[in-house]
Amino acid sequence: MRPWEKAIRSVVPYVPGEQPSGDRIIKLNTNENPYPPAPGVQKALREMDGEQFRKYPDPAANVLVDALSDYYQLQKNRIFVGVGSDDVLAMAFLTFFNSGKPILFPDVTYSFYPVWAELFGIPYEAVPVDGDFHIRPRDYRKDNGGVIFPNPNAPTGICLGLDQVEEIIKANEDVVVIVDEAYIDFGGESARSLIDCYDNLLVVQTFSKSRSMAGMRIGYAMGSETLIRSLSNVKYSYNSYTLNQPSLILGAEAVKDREYFERTTAAVVHTREKAKLRLRELGFTCTDSSTNFVFITHEKVPAQEIFEALRKEQIYVRYFAAPRLKNYLRVTIGTDEDMEAMYRFLESYLK
Repeated sequence: MRPWEKAIRSVVPYVPGEQPSGDRIIKLNTNENPYPPAPGVQKALREMDGEQFRKYPDPAANVLVDALSDYYQLQKNRIFVGVGSDDVLAMAFLTFFNSGKPILFPDVTYSFYPVWAELFGIPYEAVPVDGDFHIRPRDYRKDNGGVIFPNPNAPTGICLGLDQVEEIIKANEDVVVIVDEAYIDFGGESARSLIDCYDNLLVVQTFSKSRSMAGMRIGYAMGSETLIRSLSNVKYSYNSYTLNQPSLILGAEAVKDREYFERTTAAVVHTREKAKLRLRELGFTCTDSSTNFVFITHEKVPAQEIFEALRKEQIYVRYFAAPRLKNYLRVTIGTDEDMEAMYRFLESYLK
């Protein structure tokens, strides 16, 4: 090793889902919404003037923050926006988890959490979920430097009730608790209603799933004025112009169309519930997902074998090689047509 290489930070990176290219693929591996963004988003995109891109975007992201403030009836100083929820969460790790004590998150969860902890030198403890992949609130009653968990969880899709979420917050009022709600719009009750009760609670959401805007990279957090101000201070010390101008404009348009949002999320939920029934008929066991994906295992055929067979047919799902997950697949809910194509192949293959 050359001398200068010894000073390079070494981490095990997060591995994103495969992004296959081609015209005849069925992409059910990265939890994207199968429906297009709201019509207002597409209209605003067509009407964009290139002159807008000559100047830096508003560092305070006011047009988007205003739209979120109106939508949630929440003061602007309690909202923080960033480049996807990953950016917001990474900024939160950097801002709030500095006590030197280990932070807590589930052992089966979003695999970026340990990556950020390693990157920022934050000690952590991965708290085991139970045998059915449920988070147990009682396991978070211990000394720690902060708590983060998704609700619903990923990749299992299992959702805690709001009373269980509050149980975790109540047990940890001396540290920051982050509830990562990337999938909350597809099931469950948001912890947003608790931010008035707990000034240490940060709720993080995204436009990537329910608002069909994964390609625009928009995420946001809601919490007490103190938490949001602290996040903003770190942001301005790191990169003041986080969100680009199109993201600000199109994100604001997406928030305005509540009717379209509710209609498309309901369509995804309807297809998800039908998927649970169809997959069980094919011999799969499904967790009770509250997300835009299902988490499945087959009673006879190994998950990796099914994954590879689907991939040969240009049907992409997600396979995790981790010890507790190696016999499970995560399948994004696509259009009814995409799902039917997958069922037809599985029915033939499994015979």
